[in-house]
Amino acid sequence: MNDGAVRTAERVLDLFQGARLTPTQRRIAHSLVQHAPSAAYLSAAEVAELAGVSQPSVTRFAMALGYSGYPALRRELRALAGPRPADGGQQPGDNPMQRAVRAEAQHLGRLVEQLDNLDAVQEAAKLLVASRPLPVLGLRAAAPLAAYFGYFAAKVHPDVRVLDTGGTHLLDRLDQARAAGGAALLAIVLPRYPRETLDTLREARAAGLTVIAVTDSAVSPAAECADVVLPAAVGTHLVFDLHTGPMAMAMVLLQAMCDAAPDGVQHRLEQFEATAARRHIFEA
Repeated sequence: MNDGAVRTAERVLDLFQGARLTPTQRRIAHSLVQHAPSAAYLSAAEVAELAGVSQPSVTRFAMALGYSGYPALRRELRALAGPRPADGGQQPGDNPMQRAVRAEAQHLGRLVEQLDNLDAVQEAAKLLVASRPLPVLGLRAAAPLAAYFGYFAAKVHPDVRVLDTGGTHLLDRLDQARAAGGAALLAIVLPRYPRETLDTLREARAAGLTVIAVTDSAVSPAAECADVVLPAAVGTHLVFDLHTGPMAMAMVLLQAMCDAAPDGVQHRLEQFEATAARRHIFEA
């Protein structure tokens, strides 16, 4: 997205804030945000196809937001979007790879503005620091980011447990973390939103864990299952998504965890450096 499209997406997202939406309605909202501003010029049938839902679901979605039907919602979306874009926000002369990276830069710019208010990040950090052990969930596309976060978090937290494989033993590992004293779960949830991940989040909340979700949108399916949502958009211009934004958010969250318990963090870092030097782990 270019800068204007990013701001349009933010305004569209504001329409849905605070609304109690079903999972199907969240899928529609997510599609409208991700494809703003062009989605404002689609018919109800086209929106339904874009979101992978039925056309009546789009009508019910509009009515759930207080509109008389989808045409009324579309008028509102068009007012937010302005004139229909002709070039998709592309820069003259850009090749597809440049457009993909430029869109990532816009996502990061949006994240910069979002972090002007750190309340949610700091709240999440305090919850995660206090959880002993700290389970970190990330399946399928989110597994590498969960492992990346877990690798560094383990240097400042005494018991980090990365849950990056599914199957019948996943909930067993979650139960073990809860029985050992865990109070919070960090979940990294990225499109296409594995059903097993969402089921695990529901199980975690039912077990009494506080769920913090790093996901691509405030209206992603994970938002319905989380106590604290930290959104960071993913890039969709290539065959496979770019996860620059979620990785940045994850590391911002880790920094906030360090800031929340500076004395303990410093002690653990000093211990690690002493151990690394004694074992000659690094060349430099």
